[in-house]
Amino acid sequence: MNPEPTVTPVANEAVTPQALREQYESGATVDELVIASGLSYGTVLNRLHDAGTVMRTSWQTRRMRENPQARQRLAAHLRTLYEQHGATLTELATAAGETRRGARRLLIEADGTVRTTQQTLRMRAAARAAERHTLAVSLRARYEAGETVPELAREHSYSVATVYRLLHQAGTRMRPQHAHGPAHDARKRQ
Repeated sequence: MNPEPTVTPVANEAVTPQALREQYESGATVDELVIASGLSYGTVLNRLHDAGTVMRTSWQTRRMRENPQARQRLAAHLRTLYEQHGATLTELATAAGETRRGARRLLIEADGTVRTTQQTLRMRAAARAAERHTLAVSLRARYEAGETVPELAREHSYSVATVYRLLHQAGTRMRPQHAHGPAHDARKRQ
């Protein structure tokens, strides 16, 4: 088991909310802060709250102390998911078995920068646009190699109109329409 974090004793008036928060976030418990600071339990809690500290459960403290390297690896993994794959805080929380606040805290511990909702939406929209462009280029190549629009639509579970739209977006020169099929055959008989 890892040693407990060092809590530096200081005079009551010098114990700022920010100093308590830093020690708490380094792994100190509220009880350890009470002993080191000489402040009451309630005062320590109030100062931690004033500093905007996200409180953890005793289980989270034990987990943090048992294996700080595992915590660092988890935080780094969450940062990768967040920054490179566009995951949301909710998705990070699910991946880490944490709350959104806990996932946010881990992200910040890994030097990640929290995005706004609008930034996340723009990031995801750009990723979808890139995927659609890649698909459109692929459909164009297959269309130009001789496949038909209905075949491409069936294979990708898209409507024919969607495939036409993607082909148009990719700048595809369309083949002339053929005069065959049930509608054309009915007109010929008239």
